[in-house]
Amino acid sequence: MSRPTGRVLTLLELLQSGGTRTMAELADRLGVDGRTVRRYVDQLIDLDVPVESVRGRYGGYRLAAGYRLPPLMLSDDEALAVLLGLVAGRRAGLTTAGDTASETASAKIRRVLPKHLARRLDTLMESLAFTDRPGEFAAPAPDAGVLLTVADAVRHRRPLSVRYTDRDARRSERTLHAYGIVAHAGRWYVTGRDPEIGEDRTLRLDRIADARALPGSFEAPVGPDPVQRVLSGFATAAYRHEVTLRIQGTVEQIRARLPASVAILEELDVEDLEEDAPTTGQDRADEYPAAAERWLRVELRAERLDWLPAVLASLDRPFVIEGPDELRDLVGALADRLASYAGNRALSPHDPQPDT
Repeated sequence: MSRPTGRVLTLLELLQSGGTRTMAELADRLGVDGRTVRRYVDQLIDLDVPVESVRGRYGGYRLAAGYRLPPLMLSDDEALAVLLGLVAGRRAGLTTAGDTASETASAKIRRVLPKHLARRLDTLMESLAFTDRPGEFAAPAPDAGVLLTVADAVRHRRPLSVRYTDRDARRSERTLHAYGIVAHAGRWYVTGRDPEIGEDRTLRLDRIADARALPGSFEAPVGPDPVQRVLSGFATAAYRHEVTLRIQGTVEQIRARLPASVAILEELDVEDLEEDAPTTGQDRADEYPAAAERWLRVELRAERLDWLPAVLASLDRPFVIEGPDELRDLVGALADRLASYAGNRALSPHDPQPDT
């Protein structure tokens, strides 16, 4: 690379850092005179880099919005992927509080982003909400065109027609009144109402093969926001077992082990506790020692129950299993095992060694 070409690229880097750079500043940084700076600017313009001049006392040169991203020549999908990756990285805690690299990188790209794509990206960001950090394993990414089309429909309340493949590989075409887009545990979801069946639906965006806006519009729903709708949908999904518990504690204590995507919580009144309390084997006051203490009903669905006893034990809070009986048996078996382990004493060198 010749030195003049290197200076042209340095000029581009200076302009990408933002703001208006004066002729004197650019000449000093590049080690050339003003006439040479103008020549380098002309070379960038010949390469379709959108450099514009600013007149006046504090004038100079700056980058403007162009029809493509110089000099990386990113496509719309690539630019969207980079910006969303930076946003998700910050949301996932991949940058420290003092690290501004992702912010400056986002600013550089946004500064020269084509206007039509900038508008669509703003629409997507307005429609997007996060629940938690991404999951451990990477999930398939949704198609960028589908993502932007759904975001437009969310913002303008337009019905959508989508081609969808469910988890059983069944394909269908559906109409959706999309409420919002939610990123949860490393996956992208759209939540909305299916007007044909009159029920809410949550669809994975990577399973949508095609999406197109339909004529008309719909009213924005009242009630839970898109994040709450998605989490509630997970908690009430059709699984093999329906579990109902009563747990004494705070919402924060219970949510630490049973998050909103797993369980639904409902605060119980004292009257409810008196009506529901068992009357055999012990006095009600023993099971509910203080009327002022807070009991919550916990409802969840699960394909398997073997993980729940350990979770309930880790809560270290009083609880009552309303159902199913199978869970009660599993908790009892865990309690027996823990009691037997607690009765073991440390082996001395003179004790018989266990068989191996």
